[in-house]
Amino acid sequence: MKTIIIIGDGMSDLPVERLGGKTPLMVARKPHIDRIARDGRVGRLRTVSETGPADSAVANLAVLGYDDTVSKEGRGVLEAASMGVDIGPGDVALRCNLICLEGPAEDRRIRNHSAGHIPSAEASELIARLDQELGGGRGPLPVWFHPGVSYRHLLVLTEGWASSAIGCAPPHDHVGQRADDLLPRPLPDLPGAEAEIAARTAERLVELHRRAAEILADHPVNASRRAAGLDEANSIWTWSPGRRPSVPTMQERFGVRGAVISAVDLIMGLGVYAGLQVIRVPGATGLHDTNYEGKAQACLDALADHDFVYVHVEATDEAGHARDLDLKIRCIEYLDERLVRPILAGLEAQGIMAQVAILPDHPTPVETGQHGRDPVPVAIRRPGKTPDAVQVYDEVQAMQGSLGLLEGDEFIRLLLA
Repeated sequence: MKTIIIIGDGMSDLPVERLGGKTPLMVARKPHIDRIARDGRVGRLRTVSETGPADSAVANLAVLGYDDTVSKEGRGVLEAASMGVDIGPGDVALRCNLICLEGPAEDRRIRNHSAGHIPSAEASELIARLDQELGGGRGPLPVWFHPGVSYRHLLVLTEGWASSAIGCAPPHDHVGQRADDLLPRPLPDLPGAEAEIAARTAERLVELHRRAAEILADHPVNASRRAAGLDEANSIWTWSPGRRPSVPTMQERFGVRGAVISAVDLIMGLGVYAGLQVIRVPGATGLHDTNYEGKAQACLDALADHDFVYVHVEATDEAGHARDLDLKIRCIEYLDERLVRPILAGLEAQGIMAQVAILPDHPTPVETGQHGRDPVPVAIRRPGKTPDAVQVYDEVQAMQGSLGLLEGDEFIRLLLA
């Protein structure tokens, strides 16, 4: 039997006062997602711990049943894998956002984590300039800048001089806060030699932040954005450092051939390490305007020669980070109508026997704009399996489902083992 896992990134939430104490999932019109719950079994999955990072890398790895070995190495190495950037044994890779800061020089604060969701073409110009001026592997502490998608890029520190024992603040979790208070710093309580290397690495990163701001301020791309009244990409933000991990693939673990469909380098890189084929869909943006229909068709096509497909949609997470309640509800409805509906219809039309699971990777409550830690609602529709009594899909109903609270690799083993 084939398997489809649909991830509505950050889709679950907390009760919202404006909605009368309901969540976006409770008020959104989502008949096809509800159908998966009604015809299947429902429960919850714990994807992040009470104390560890509430990070998309941690959460998506947890959905696939991996422990935190890979996620400890950070987003940078996962995104490098997606981008085809080779990370050597001595290299450290970091996510390098283009962000927008605002306020006077002595009190610069993070306006947003995405430079107003800058288009990839404009962002690539900026990253190319930064690599020309600051990177390219030159100097005693060489670095490279690699362009990614929209605001999401990559910085690689090479030749074994750098440490990954650096404390870095995810910018999406600190919107409105003072940038100077959040700059990279060595982790505390490191042994002598490692502490020295970590301190030097943090100093290098802070220097790159400072010099990049000077270059970005005068770049024609930002001049055009200022003139158009758009947020500037006036700073880089480096975070989530790590080294190349080594993990067993899904084929090795479960004997299945899988594929991943996403617009986000992090998820595609995770797929590379898990041994999944990365399927890139034209028009997939990671935002509310993504190509839902294209992803649905790519999923159905992939079932011809894959045992399972992991379909990831970022839009609901971005709406949560933006604290845009109306947009988050709309993104849930887009996911339902434009992705889930054609997948279910395609399975029936083609006579494909497939189990379909839907869940978020983590909550992203609109009232905080940050990732949450609550277990996420899960629904699994499996042909021939008797459904439980749950009729709709949301955070409260999931507590009543027959699956209970799943932890560790229980979810993925329920589907694939």
